[in-house]
Amino acid sequence: MKAIVTVIGKDRVGIIADVSQLLAQRGVNVLDISQTVLQDYFTMVMLVDAGGCTIPFAELTSLLRAEGERLGLEIRAQREDIFNAMHRI
Repeated sequence: MKAIVTVIGKDRVGIIADVSQLLAQRGVNVLDISQTVLQDYFTMVMLVDAGGCTIPFAELTSLLRAEGERLGLEIRAQREDIFNAMHRI
């Protein structure tokens, strides 16, 4: 199952590493990544394969939100099919 992970926050060293490590530790593979810094703000969108995730997806989304708060970031995850349905014209 593919999912979209978004990350937004004040730019600092190690954001990509922190988020990637968190995902990898739970068996989630990063398929594609796009990131940029807008003035002082870091923004990233990741396409991930959560098919091998070691915890239920709902638990993963809660974990990402909690870790995001701890790291001073907003981290969200959404199933790709739901993301696509929400962004159809």
